[in-house]
Parts: sequence; structure tokens; C-alpha cells
Amino acid sequence: MALLEVRRLEKYFTVPKPVGSLDLRPRQIQVLRDINFDLEKGEAISVIGSSGSGKTTLLRCLNFLETPTAGTISVNGETLFDAAKWKSVSEEQVRQKRLHFGMVFQSFNLFPQFTALENVTLAPLLAAKEGRNKASEAEIRQRGEQLLEQMGLSDRMENYPHQLSGGQQQRVAIARALALEPDILCFDEPTSALDPELTGEVLRVIRELAVKNTTMIIVTHEMAFARDVADRVIFMDGGVIVEQGDAREVINHPREERTKHFLAGYSKQS
Repeated sequence: MALLEVRRLEKYFTVPKPVGSLDLRPRQIQVLRDINFDLEKGEAISVIGSSGSGKTTLLRCLNFLETPTAGTISVNGETLFDAAKWKSVSEEQVRQKRLHFGMVFQSFNLFPQFTALENVTLAPLLAAKEGRNKASEAEIRQRGEQLLEQMGLSDRMENYPHQLSGGQQQRVAIARALALEPDILCFDEPTSALDPELTGEVLRVIRELAVKNTTMIIVTHEMAFARDVADRVIFMDGGVIVEQGDAREVINHPREERTKHFLAGYSKQS
């Protein structure tokens, strides 16, 4: 049994009609259609595709930051999402389900009023107060310090986000995502907000996590990184999975025309 099983996942967004339109009924725009894939424990999957292909929406659906319109999501054999039963799920249950996933956003999303260590320990401390985490405050702090040390930030624990470089902020964000020990770590274009010279330090951290068999889903535009670090690659276009398979095979020898066209265009831009 796979660690993560996604079946027939779909997502629609409701958008208003343009100003001046005689038909004022809202429109339904489908951004994900019939998404199916598995993720094994210890495996890393890179999700590639053009902007607007549905990559970020897929991650947000997995983390329940967006509610899918249809389909199911299961982790460790437990069905976390079933569209037919979702209306009966409480906010507390949603928060519990999110613990299976750790999310690293492209723009860091650190709390500016908290130090690096406070950003890392905030969620575990809140979970402990709510009874969702049995660790003590001292244990949570120690775990936060260990994670920041793992990220190469042992001398930056008491710094605030504005005192850190973009690369350092993203490494704090990775430590924060790991703090609740999620089953799956999700990255949404983790280097897109970084200057080129800072990109390498974040990619090195993710490479180290891959070597340690951290289960990951990585949305990225770094094709060489996707090929060399991920076990498998998913190529999305127009809200559908066009092709998926072994990372090197898909990127070096794509089968589908849309995949070939995307990678050829990307190669020209590089």
C-alpha cells in the first residue's frame, strides 16, 4: 500500500462574470481534472509544468488549504478526504488531517514578529496546548534547535526574519514544516522567490532530505534538480497529469508530445 493515494481529484473555482456581462451567474473554472497518483514512503516526486497548469492548486488541496471538488485523498490507508462526506468534517478534524503534510511556501510566509526559533516551535506548541502533540515545551524547543542546526542556522536562532537572507528564511520555513514530523513534506516552488546565488543553498538542503529518504512532493521549475533528486516526475498541463514516471526517463526521454514541447521550450529558455 502506498503512503499517499490520490484518486480522481478535481477542483473547480467559482469566479464572477466580467463587468458588463448580461449573464451575472458565476462561472465554474476547472483547474484540476481526474488527478491520480501514488507516493511511496521515502520517495520524492517532482511536479513540473507551466505556470497555471495546476501544480500549486494540487499541493493546496493535499494540505486542505483548498477543498477539492471531487475525489479522495488517503494517507497510510486512512481516507483523509472524500468529497461525498466532507461537509460533515469539523475545523478541528481538518487541522488534525493537516498534520500529515508539511508545507513550504515559495514566499517563506514566516511570522515577522517571531524569531527563527519561535517560527519553528509555534505550531508544535499550539498543537501541544490543544492536545494534538504530547511533547513538553522543553522538548519542542530542543527539537526546534536541532532542526535549525540541521539547516545550518545554529547561529541564527534568535534572529528575526528581516535579519535573514531569503535563503536563510526559506531554510527556517523548511525547519518549521518538519517540526510537526509530517508524513509528507510539500514544497511549492521553494526557490522561485530567491536570487540565483541563494537558490543553491536551499536545493542543497532538499537534496540532503532526499538522501535521508524524506517523503516529499516538490513543485519546481529546476529541471536538473527534478531529474537528479526526485525518484519520479509528474508533468502537468491544463489541470491534468499528462505524464508521470521515473524522473530521468520522463525528463530525458518524454513520451507525450505536450511533455516534449514543455521541456524543449524550457531548454531554450535555459
